[in-house]
Amino acid sequence: MTKAEQMQAVVLDRFGGIEELHLRSIAVPQVGDHDVLIEVQAAGVGSWDATEREGGYDGVFGVASAFPYVLGWDGAGVVAQVGDAVQDFVPGDRVYAASTPVPRGGFYARFAVVPEAHVSSVPAGLPIEEAGALAWDAVTAQSGVDLLNPAEGSTVIVFGASGGIGHLALQFARLRGARTIAVASGHDGIELSRELGADLAFDGRVDDIEAAVRNFAPDGADAALITAGGAGALAALRGVKPSGRVAVPHGVRLDPSVDDARVQYYDGDRRQAALRRVSEAVESGALRLHLAHRFDLDQVREAHRMLAGHHLGKIVLSI
Repeated sequence: MTKAEQMQAVVLDRFGGIEELHLRSIAVPQVGDHDVLIEVQAAGVGSWDATEREGGYDGVFGVASAFPYVLGWDGAGVVAQVGDAVQDFVPGDRVYAASTPVPRGGFYARFAVVPEAHVSSVPAGLPIEEAGALAWDAVTAQSGVDLLNPAEGSTVIVFGASGGIGHLALQFARLRGARTIAVASGHDGIELSRELGADLAFDGRVDDIEAAVRNFAPDGADAALITAGGAGALAALRGVKPSGRVAVPHGVRLDPSVDDARVQYYDGDRRQAALRRVSEAVESGALRLHLAHRFDLDQVREAHRMLAGHHLGKIVLSI
C-alpha cells in the first residue's frame, strides 16, 4: 500500500450526532515495522462509540484528536500487509484485533492498521462477523472476571448481563465455576442470560435488585461486575457483601457519590495472550457472542440509532 491509495471509510469531520457520520474515501493508513494492515470484513459497534462520536473521549488517551476521525475499536478480516518486524502473521491470514481509533483510525473502514501485539488469529469455526465484534468486549469481560477472581461456588453479580460486555462476562464467570446472578434488560435479555447459563436472571429496570440478590444469596454476593451506571448499579453494589469485590471497566460512570473501597476500575487486557485465551474459550464452546444485528457500512447511522435503544449483545458492521 502507498500513501496515495484510497479506501472507503466512515469518518467524522467533527464530533457530534449521528448526522456527522459520513462514508467517503480517505487515505489508507501507513504500516510501521511492527504493524499489521487488515483488510476489514467486519467491525464491532460498541456502546462507547456513541460517546466517542460526540467527543466524550477527546484527549483522554493523551493524543490529540485529528480529523477525519474513524471510529471502531474492534474488527476482523484478512491481513493485507505486514511491517518488516512482524513475525506472527503473513498476508492472507484471518485475524481479529482490539485497537484504538486514535491516532491512526479505527475499524469503520476498508483497511485498519493495528500493532501486531494486539492482533490474533480468528478462532477456528467462528464466522468473521462474530470475530469482528468480539475482541474488546471479550477482553474487557475476561479482565473483569480475572480481577474478581471468583472461587468455585462463589456468587457473582453481572450488572448489564445482556449487553456486549455483560453477556460475555456471565460466561467467563461460569467458566470459573461461579454461581451467576444476571441483572439484564427486558424479557429477551432475561432469556439470553438464561440461555447462557445464569443461575438467576431478572430485569434490573423492573425488579427489586437488592431483594432478588438477597433472596438468592442471603449473606450477599461475593463479587460483582458492573458494566453500566445508574441507580441499578448502586442497587447491585448494595447486594455485594462487605468483604466482596467489585470490578468496573474504565468508561463506566458510577454515581459521583460512590465512595466504596470494594470498587476497582480496570482496563481490558488486549495483548495477544489475552486474545488467545478468548479464542480458546470460543473454540472449546464455552464462549459465544450474541449479535444483535448486522448492518452494511453505508448503514452506519442506522447502527448508531440502534445503539441508543434496547438491544442485546453486540452490533456489527459488514464492510
